[in-house]
Amino acid sequence: MIKFAYTILYVRDVTRSVTFYETAFGFARKFISPDNDYGELLAGETTLSFASFMLAGSNLRDGFIDSSLDNKPFGIEIGFTTDNVEETLNNAIAAGATLVEKPKTKPWGQTVAYVRDPDGFLVEICTPME
Repeated sequence: MIKFAYTILYVRDVTRSVTFYETAFGFARKFISPDNDYGELLAGETTLSFASFMLAGSNLRDGFIDSSLDNKPFGIEIGFTTDNVEETLNNAIAAGATLVEKPKTKPWGQTVAYVRDPDGFLVEICTPME
């Protein structure tokens, strides 16, 4: 059986990124390595993880493109569901997220908003699909 276990974001400062997601979305810290190279948050059934640029670079000999607010977001997003998009959006912005799109109701009834985290990753905040 294959199971989606985690997503790892490559970031400049693991502790800063973990703290942002704790504050913005209320996730619980699982751990951060003593050298601040890797950290995990409990974010529902899937773990949200963070690896430092140095650790990521040691795993990928040809390197990678780092996420930054100075560039457009990657063609991928992290999605979080909530019953209160507006409140979650405001919490994220207060914690340091950058607003990308205000909440909109899609034709299928789902409310969706977008922010970018301090590292530039795109985050969707939306109501659950019933």
